Amino acid sequence: MHKLFAISMTLILLAAACLAASKPVSDDVIYDRVNIKLTADPVAKGGSFKVEVKAGVVTLTGVAADERQKDRAGKVAKKVNGVKQVINNLTVSKGGK
Repeated sequence: MHKLFAISMTLILLAAACLAASKPVSDDVIYDRVNIKLTADPVAKGGSFKVEVKAGVVTLTGVAADERQKDRAGKVAKKVNGVKQVINNLTVSKGGK
């Protein structure tokens, strides 16, 4: 009897985890998470970035100090859960390489 109960509980927990994992992430949540990650990243932080999200597609605009910061910002955004695509429209400042 205890074995059956334990198995049943395990199956219920697994089903709940699967349902929670498949729940889509809203654009607002993605927007917040991308901004938090960009601000926390040692290479990407400090850039003048504008983040827009529509249907999981993140568009980055603004100015990066250099190519490294631009590339890093795109990679950081892509790693955020729920992001389907990143359109990196960042420009590099005239002094950046």
